[in-house]
Amino acid sequence: MTAIETRPFDSKSFLAVVGDGRTIETYRKNRVVFAQGDPADSVFYIQRGKVKLAILSPRGKEAVIAIMSSGFFFGEGCLVGQPLRMATASAITECTVVQVKKSVMTRVLHDEPEFSEMFITHLLTRNIRIEEDLIDQLFNSSEKRLARILLLLANFGKDGRPEEVIPNISQETLAEMIGTTRSRVSFFLNKFRKLGFIEYNGGMHVHTSLLNVVLHD
Repeated sequence: MTAIETRPFDSKSFLAVVGDGRTIETYRKNRVVFAQGDPADSVFYIQRGKVKLAILSPRGKEAVIAIMSSGFFFGEGCLVGQPLRMATASAITECTVVQVKKSVMTRVLHDEPEFSEMFITHLLTRNIRIEEDLIDQLFNSSEKRLARILLLLANFGKDGRPEEVIPNISQETLAEMIGTTRSRVSFFLNKFRKLGFIEYNGGMHVHTSLLNVVLHD
């Protein structure tokens, strides 16, 4: 009897094809993917674009807790019993997002070691990023925090060099992310532009020289 060959699981194909508890949707800029307080019943994966996670306080104050780009998962709290969304996820550029139902995600993580390894790597990367954000908030100046956020938005270090243009994010959002005022963000952006670290030409271009602000003591 000839043994039946089983094809190896393809994580990329799984996250690129509709079916078996998976849907794919394109979101326009500023459209909400899920809102704070919604039922948490799915995990999401960003194929293209950038997504903002923000929390709204009872008094109506918004805090941006993460900006995520292609290759990131979000909404994974449902996998550990989170019944409701703790934050609002919204597109800050046009995005293509895969939605995977909780039951399907749980099964694939259990059955497919390759996919499980990729997801664990994502979680560890997110954890390191959160630790870096906390250290940044505690010990660095608002100028350094802004420089670091701009470099992260440009994917500095992810694929070897920053993107040519980063999304058109408002100064208010940047201020919320680094814990300062919009006027301070405006001041630092003008300073970076005059020093040649960034430029505006149909969008914000971030140059690797901006790293000097982060590294300078």
